[in-house]
Amino acid sequence: MASRVAILVAVLLVAAPAVARANGDPASDYLLVQSTFLPFNAKVDPAAAARLADTIRAADKAGFKIKVAVIGSRYDLGTAFSLYNKAQRYSQFLGLELSFQYAGNLLVVMPNGYGYSIKGKTDHAGVAVVQKLPPPGKDATKQVEAATRAIRKLSAASGHPLPASVGGGGSSKTRDRITIAAGSLALAAVLAAIVFWRRDRKPTRE
Repeated sequence: MASRVAILVAVLLVAAPAVARANGDPASDYLLVQSTFLPFNAKVDPAAAARLADTIRAADKAGFKIKVAVIGSRYDLGTAFSLYNKAQRYSQFLGLELSFQYAGNLLVVMPNGYGYSIKGKTDHAGVAVVQKLPPPGKDATKQVEAATRAIRKLSAASGHPLPASVGGGGSSKTRDRITIAAGSLALAAVLAAIVFWRRDRKPTRE
C-alpha cells in the first residue's frame, strides 16, 4: 500500500513543473496523463473520487473508454473561463484539444449539467442520455457522484453495462483506492495553488 502511494506521489511531483507552467486550460493538461480532472480548491469526498475511478476502470475494461472533467468553478477552466456552465460547448472544446492523443469518449460535469463528445464532436446519442440526468449543483462531491452515475448510463447505452458492484463495497482494495484518491486530491490541491500563484504573480521592478 505504502509503495503505491509513494509511486503516485512521485508521478505527480514529476508532473508538477509542467502543470505549474500551464497557462491555458488545466483539464487538457491533466487528462493527457490521467482519466479524471477534479475541481481545484474544492473538498471532494475521497470515497466518491475512488468510486469514480473504479467506474472508469470498469467501463474501460468493458470496452467503453472514457475520460471525465468535473468543473466546479470558473477557476477550473483557466483561460477558457467563458465556457463555465456551458458543459456541451466545453466538452467539444476540450475533446478537440485532447483528440491528438486521445480518441475516446469525454464527459464534462458542471453545476448546471453535462456535456458529452467524442474527439471534440457532439455525440447526439450520448448527449440525449446525459440530458436526462438532474444537474448536480455546486457541491463538488455531488458533482463527482453525478459523473459516476453518468458514466454508468453512457456505458449501458453504448452496449457495455457495468456490474452493479462497481464502485461499492468496503474491501481492503477499495480502502486502498480511497487512500490513494485522498493523496491524489491533496497533491492536486498543491499543484493548483502553484498554478494560481504563477498566474497571479506580477514581475517586480529592480
